[in-house]
Amino acid sequence: MRSFNQIWTLFRKDLLLEVRQQYSFYGILLYIGATIFVLFLGIEEPEEKVWNGLFWVIQLFICINAVAKSFLQESRGRMLYFYSIASPASFVLAKLLFNTLLMLVMSLLSLLLFTLFLGNPVVRTGPFIGLVLLGGWSLSLIFTFLAAIAARAQQNAAIMAVLGFPLIVPQLILLMKISNATFNPLLTIHASNMLLLAALDIMVILLAVILFPFLWKD
Repeated sequence: MRSFNQIWTLFRKDLLLEVRQQYSFYGILLYIGATIFVLFLGIEEPEEKVWNGLFWVIQLFICINAVAKSFLQESRGRMLYFYSIASPASFVLAKLLFNTLLMLVMSLLSLLLFTLFLGNPVVRTGPFIGLVLLGGWSLSLIFTFLAAIAARAQQNAAIMAVLGFPLIVPQLILLMKISNATFNPLLTIHASNMLLLAALDIMVILLAVILFPFLWKD
């Protein structure tokens, strides 16, 4: 119960800061709108595979901008304060929860803008929206985990790039493979792929909870 209260309190702290400052939200919203509008000017309504690939690549960069800074914005003094009032597991789970919420909102907004400017070739809208939410959750978990590691190193950008590449590329390939089936009614969405994606997400959460205490002590 105490851990739950810590997670909820830290989550509310991040949420209130974002609501009051709104730097990240409007900055990312501008990035989404500008990127999709430029794509609209360049290619108007792309074919299905191009639309799918562009959507997930933009989701990746949205996540980098939205989530990767979550630990970097915490000063050393503030981290020391959190160390004295909360457990490391509660702290990292609160970050995962907040970044998940932020990324889910951004994913839905990007899907809406994609539909308005670039059309919507998706045949199975319901499953695709569910996959967008699951994919947004997956990306937010990975980059929150990477941001926690990178925040303890001096070369933050280099660490994020080196660690992120082998983790994010298989996940993006899997997301695009699953989402291809939502563009063609003859293709089947295999439950094994969805379970694999969910298993990767659970693995990232477990790794964050297990490894973050060692970074926290540092």
